[in-house]
Amino acid sequence: MMNEPRANDAIEDAATIPQPEAELEPLPIPERARVVIVGGGIVGCSVAYHLGHLGWRDIVVLEQSALAGGTTWHAAGMVGQLRTSNSLTKINKYSVQLYQQLEAETGVSTGWKETGSLIVAQSEARMTQLRRTAAMAQRFGVEAHLISPQESQDAFPLLRTDDLLGGVWLPHDGKVNPEATAKALAQGARNQGALIQENTQVTGLRVENGRVTGVDTAQGPLHAEYVVLCGGMWTRELALKAGVTVPLYPVEHHYVVSAPLEGAYDELPCGRDPDAQIYFRGEGDAIMLGAFQSRSTTWDPTPVPHPFSFSLLGADWEKFTQPMEAGKHRIPALAESEFPKFVNGPESFTPDNNFILGETPEVQGLFVGAGFNSVGIASAGGAGKYLAEWIVAGEAPLDLWSVDIRRFMPYHNNRNYLRERVTEVLGLHYQMAWPNREPETARNLRQSPLHERLEAHGACFGVKMGLERPNWFAPKGVAPKNEYTFGKPTWLVHSGAEHQATRENVTLFDQTSFSKYLLEGPDALALLQRLCGADMDVEPGRAVYTGMFNVRGGFESDLTVLRLTDDQFYIISASAQTRRDYHWIRRNRTPETRATVTDVTTGWGVLGVMGPESRTLLKRVSNADFSNEAFPLSTAQEINVGLATARALRMSYVGELGWELHLPLDQMAAAYDTLWEFGQDLGVKNAGHYAINSLRLEKGYRAWGADITPDDTPFEADLAFAVSWEKSIPFIGHEALLEKWESLPRKQLVSLLLEDPEVMLWGNEPISRDGLEVGHTTSAAFGHTLGGAVALGYIHHNEGITPEFLDEGTYTILCDGQTCRARLFRSSPYDPGRKRLRM
Repeated sequence: MMNEPRANDAIEDAATIPQPEAELEPLPIPERARVVIVGGGIVGCSVAYHLGHLGWRDIVVLEQSALAGGTTWHAAGMVGQLRTSNSLTKINKYSVQLYQQLEAETGVSTGWKETGSLIVAQSEARMTQLRRTAAMAQRFGVEAHLISPQESQDAFPLLRTDDLLGGVWLPHDGKVNPEATAKALAQGARNQGALIQENTQVTGLRVENGRVTGVDTAQGPLHAEYVVLCGGMWTRELALKAGVTVPLYPVEHHYVVSAPLEGAYDELPCGRDPDAQIYFRGEGDAIMLGAFQSRSTTWDPTPVPHPFSFSLLGADWEKFTQPMEAGKHRIPALAESEFPKFVNGPESFTPDNNFILGETPEVQGLFVGAGFNSVGIASAGGAGKYLAEWIVAGEAPLDLWSVDIRRFMPYHNNRNYLRERVTEVLGLHYQMAWPNREPETARNLRQSPLHERLEAHGACFGVKMGLERPNWFAPKGVAPKNEYTFGKPTWLVHSGAEHQATRENVTLFDQTSFSKYLLEGPDALALLQRLCGADMDVEPGRAVYTGMFNVRGGFESDLTVLRLTDDQFYIISASAQTRRDYHWIRRNRTPETRATVTDVTTGWGVLGVMGPESRTLLKRVSNADFSNEAFPLSTAQEINVGLATARALRMSYVGELGWELHLPLDQMAAAYDTLWEFGQDLGVKNAGHYAINSLRLEKGYRAWGADITPDDTPFEADLAFAVSWEKSIPFIGHEALLEKWESLPRKQLVSLLLEDPEVMLWGNEPISRDGLEVGHTTSAAFGHTLGGAVALGYIHHNEGITPEFLDEGTYTILCDGQTCRARLFRSSPYDPGRKRLRM
């Protein structure tokens, strides 16, 4: 029988828990440092280590108790390399390299063992996901093999495999001793001159004129140029004292360790059965069994207690019933075992299951590395490296948008929101990675003024930046509910009807989720000229599509800028980038810049009127002249829409004649009702964001964060037309792009259309040219007008990309193990001459 302590009691067997050394009298702290790192866990020690290796000195790490005593010490220590993106995979691949060589450098062992990782599948859907995983692993430089059930058992002899369909084997993954690894990094930091001080609690942050100037501690103030918050679950509350948003929340994470088992040994692979929500590995001559259940339990102390060093929560055997049963099924030898060790350790999770890196938008010089969602050990090496490089260079060294702190807004930090959301997040580790999966918890935080109207029309809502927005519309008799699949979903026919209505008649899109800013002042134009690649000195009433670039020449954003007056500009950006773009504009102002930027996202709604009948509909409800002569492309006018007044912008993200109507939120409903009433005989339809995606992909329109990122230049993305070399004020990234101008790009973004109309693409599928893998898709959808799945993707060629190289190849895309022929387009697959936009 297994030991069963009461669910809410603390573990009594203290021998199973590392014990900190007796607390010593705190040492005096220095008066000043170049950088203070708050938190001596594995991430904080990694940041200190890498800053030292970059040549920085006067680094101080402050740990409130003992090194690794927070979350680090009770982590499972599994180190997998493959993640959902190339950037995140780079982070984990580097961690493996670092952990392998740290002992030689520092004399402190990390306990690294290359055990390999095994992921098994019980269902056909999971096997599809594993085939997709293995296909992309090669693109990301991680060795991975699809294997049979028998080969799975060969890798992990204690495994039951009669109900498995197969698995993926990653031979170069492994495990470490988390506490020892943190101490090895700390020693490496000390070797570079860092001061690492334990038993020193940071009680507050010092901020002057929007910049961090140091920290307050129990021993007094410590002045610093930079502060890095790596305090795990303590980070949120500390940051809030300075008005800084770091949305993370502690969640209970459980694993048990069996009694010694025959056939168990320490070098067994790190195993995962995501269909059963469990993981397992060797722990000496025993088995560690852990869980990522679909719903977890939050830990709700206010505040998170201090001290809580080398401490655990009570064992919850009731909560662990399902993982225990699943573990005994998958590893039959566990059925008769006792489990003398139950670890219930709180870990901090974020609203989207990605960790948090980067400079806070509220306070300059204040950086964060926290909220690691149970991947802190695997990610700490690389996360510390890239965060250190970010601090030194002043901008991220590669595309780290998925973990950038600026992806969150202050409302994401609401305790009730976090408490509800993170119960779902822990389980996402092992939930199916369905395309278009939407969160189920903490919904309806933000709603458009049209929400109830669209809901009555059958809207199936998704959520972006906390705002509910329609993805597709269900006709009468059909439930507005997403079906998740890697094949063709049931909603595709309904989204396809919206797509075709946009191509043939007229549709209304609620695009209120767009980010929107007002930039004004005598130096507004000069600031935009320095920030943007295009020439922004246009006549008032004209809109410009442009990119903002980093010093490497990569896209920090792409946006539309409408000049309202000589010194006033209205900026429109993607929904998820509200805080990122606002911060980028503000941080690149000098103190002398006479211009202010205001986030007006929540003050304005956007109603898209798109399709060949859009002019007819607008003429019925407005006194304005919508002819090509009076209202050219890329211009804006103030118009009436019935009783409402809108800023109408003639611009289309769907490739058809159309206008975006930007309205004060309180006039959205009136404008919508008027358009709906007067469009009935035209066949007006509502359309959602799934239709926008399929329409824009047929046109080859790019989406930031997917098709263009901080790692992609306008030459590679085939957007060189949006760069002006004649401006008197050089833009950020100008020099880097000028150097690249003379040489051929080694990758090129293209459109691809599958020949087989029955196959779906979702993005992240490998592309081959003449049988050799040359890239992968970045985004994809079914092109209802083109009659097949359409995608954007990068083609790579180290000798340079030419039109001839692209045109002469034969292309295929690997989808779920199937090689599918594809046609490549260097220009738009649909209406390349843009005649539809100029109707």
